[in-house]
Amino acid sequence: MRRMFCYQCEQTAKGEGYTVHGVCGKSPETAALQDLLVYVVKGIAGYSWPAAEMGRRDRDIDRFVLESLFTSVTNVWVDPERVAEMIGRGVELRERARKLLESASPEAAARVSSGRFAGPVPVATDDMLEMAAAIGVERRLMDRGEDVTGLEELITYGLKGAAAYADHAMVLGREDSGLAGQFSRILSILGEAHTAVELLRTALEVGELNLKVMEMLDAANTSVFGHPVPTSVRITPVAGKAILVSGHDLLDLRLLLDRTSGSGINVYTHGEMLPAHGYPGLSAYPHLVGNYCGAWQDQQREFDEFPGAVLMTTNCIRKPRESYADRIFTTGLVRWPGITNIGPGKDFSPVIEAAMRADGFPEDEPERSITAGFGHEAVLGVADRVIEAVESG
Repeated sequence: MRRMFCYQCEQTAKGEGYTVHGVCGKSPETAALQDLLVYVVKGIAGYSWPAAEMGRRDRDIDRFVLESLFTSVTNVWVDPERVAEMIGRGVELRERARKLLESASPEAAARVSSGRFAGPVPVATDDMLEMAAAIGVERRLMDRGEDVTGLEELITYGLKGAAAYADHAMVLGREDSGLAGQFSRILSILGEAHTAVELLRTALEVGELNLKVMEMLDAANTSVFGHPVPTSVRITPVAGKAILVSGHDLLDLRLLLDRTSGSGINVYTHGEMLPAHGYPGLSAYPHLVGNYCGAWQDQQREFDEFPGAVLMTTNCIRKPRESYADRIFTTGLVRWPGITNIGPGKDFSPVIEAAMRADGFPEDEPERSITAGFGHEAVLGVADRVIEAVESG
């Protein structure tokens, strides 16, 4: 059995990392290939960052860096074949980034080409797995020690989280080339030798980057869906056919609501999608009837009991049970082997057809509700004073 080592989730047994198989369903092969994908992305950044500093920027490369970091987060791409394909694409873009830098400065391109993330990457998946073992966390712990390796991983995981926010903002039309450049700049730092103190400073920069990206995502959400307000959300089912939407992508939710308007299908949120009800641009849909059940780690039982179709819009998918494998779908970056992915065209017909085939809820259950959302303008309107009070206290 191939050994696994994954730090990527707070759900790891005893908080020590996975060494056999992830509770999310991630296999040792997927975890290893994701490590190799991040290795390739660091190599891309080594070229793309200095090229951007010289006025040579490639939006496709910037976008690939963010999407790769996002797809390597827990519960996003757990399909090793898809990750291997993305590694191949990354190698192509690394060469493209090298040529971009070489056109600006052959000397700079030569320096980067001698770094630790510029080496050849095999094409065959089995060979990729062997290489992944040679560049993974355990090997780096042996070579560089716990402090330096731990800080490098802290930086990497911080960038992954920020990339997820940035990707959501880009889906809504908000991009910032300066912020995209910061991702590449920080990734390029990992290609050089640094002390623990220097890496700690970089980790703090990642924290600042996260705040900037969250601000960008907030602006994207509020510009499209309005400012959230406290909203009563029903948590008991309504009679009728049903679709359950989980994940984080608010635009996918709205597109599905548009597509199902007038169909007689009720739409429910699940897990991290609950805050969607606080946005006026989403709560205005009368067939967004409530929230069903709770946390992502309980989804196998909850999806099994849900009498409709399920749409996973981003991460937090767990291995689907056979009992609902024909009525769960993914969209956006999330993938699972054997599960239908709704492509970029966002044709939700398969989801709707699965919902119509399912039983649906036979009757209304006694109404119960919770409150979601918050006074966005009221809170942010006094944010400066709150920060000032904390700093002065």
